[in-house]
Amino acid sequence: MASPGFEFTSLDTELFDGCGVTKGELIDYLAAVAEPIVTELDQRPLSVIRARPGSKPFMQKNLPSHAPSWIPTADIWAESSHRTVHHPVVSEARTLLWLGNQRSVEFHPSLTRVDQDRAEELVLDLDPAPTDDAAAGFDQAVRVALLVRQVLDDCGLVGEIKTSGAKGLHIRIPIEPTSFDRAAHATRALAARTAALDPTIATTEFIREDRAGKLFVDPTRVGAATLVAAWSPRARPGLPVSHPLAWDELGETRPDAHTVRNVTEGGPWRQTEPRSVPDELVAEGELLPVPRVAAMHEGLRRARARRRLRGQ
Repeated sequence: MASPGFEFTSLDTELFDGCGVTKGELIDYLAAVAEPIVTELDQRPLSVIRARPGSKPFMQKNLPSHAPSWIPTADIWAESSHRTVHHPVVSEARTLLWLGNQRSVEFHPSLTRVDQDRAEELVLDLDPAPTDDAAAGFDQAVRVALLVRQVLDDCGLVGEIKTSGAKGLHIRIPIEPTSFDRAAHATRALAARTAALDPTIATTEFIREDRAGKLFVDPTRVGAATLVAAWSPRARPGLPVSHPLAWDELGETRPDAHTVRNVTEGGPWRQTEPRSVPDELVAEGELLPVPRVAAMHEGLRRARARRRLRGQ
């Protein structure tokens, strides 16, 4: 098998230990769904999770130095590592397939394009409580997704939904362009309203140990944050796929139902007309604490309390 600019290699090898899927099957899948995946990744800084036999999958943000010169990059300063990261940008199928040939399994684009200066969508990540029973975790996510839909209906907004490819769900809410600050406020408010509808199952607690077995409605997917792309495989046994769903499919699907072996395009996605974010939603969210900042201060407070106890 060949493609412009490179040759595929080691197609018969397992992607990673215990995967049960060959590299060739990954390549075939990416070729089959190249059009919708490229649409998801186009003009967005990309991070990937790569895999190889004998080691655990790992995150890679920098495009390797040996990559073809025809792959564009988004060069972004990373404050945490004090260096410029050269993220690949996927705007054509051959880039997607080249990354697949490098055993890139998961595709995590930024929520914003390289030329984008306003938010065009809100995203809620529904992250079930840790459990050995993936089906139970997914059932928890389905129940909370229906709460989100109720909140959106009350706000005059419409969401699209997809599986995460693990045991959670992602909800995308297309909006008329607005500032990233307004988008962040609105996302926090949506998450808080969802948790308030049924605080026995949903929470916005950022600190994991404070969630008490509840699903985390994550309000932090804003701006340059990343989210696994629709139709992206996940680096798990069998290579499940993050798959768009119709809302009436929620009760009929399972977290492992969609894999690289049975998915084509499927599912409605990016078909909803954007709507204006209500001002009252933004104002409500502006009064809520920023989750990461609040968690950082709470962590410092708890650390001080532990030190005081040790000193007694």
